[in-house]
Amino acid sequence: MIETLKIEIRNCTVCAHAAKPLPVTPNPVLSGNSKARIRIIGQAPGTLAHASGRPFTDPSGVRLRDWLGVTEDEFYNEDIFAVTPMGFCFPGQDSKGGDLPPRKECAPLWQDKLTTALPNIELTLLVGMYAVTHVLGERAQRNLTETVRHWRDYGPDIMPMPHPSWRNNGWIKRHDWFAVELTELKRRVRELVGK
Repeated sequence: MIETLKIEIRNCTVCAHAAKPLPVTPNPVLSGNSKARIRIIGQAPGTLAHASGRPFTDPSGVRLRDWLGVTEDEFYNEDIFAVTPMGFCFPGQDSKGGDLPPRKECAPLWQDKLTTALPNIELTLLVGMYAVTHVLGERAQRNLTETVRHWRDYGPDIMPMPHPSWRNNGWIKRHDWFAVELTELKRRVRELVGK
């Protein structure tokens, strides 16, 4: 089921035909298979992931792998990790050179189907506010910082976290308690990687 769904997603061009079309050629980026135990719901691929067709092939990916305590080979092992962003295509850039928000068409079309097609997920990482808002809805705290701080409230199977982008360097410096929480995350990820 997941392989058929991945083909459907990779062939999707809904955003190219929207009232405000995607500013680049659609190139949906995702990974994972039905054996995956850890799901990462991020924002949308950046320019490097768009070009490579692999999620997190940029400095954000290096930081994320460090946060998780995994190697590149482990991260790209689809038996372990599934990466299903809120928007599957690079959304383009704003006037300041930052990535635009994920396209709104993707999540309603695909996220529930992916949840069904990934039956072995034991840990879902919500990377950034778009994923937090989509998955947690009203259960989220008043902002990302408070939601991340209270990650234990969402059970052992969901962990909200900031995006590992360089744009969040200030947030990471101001919230040194997050480094302590990463110790628990690394322990849990290692447990699941070793299964």
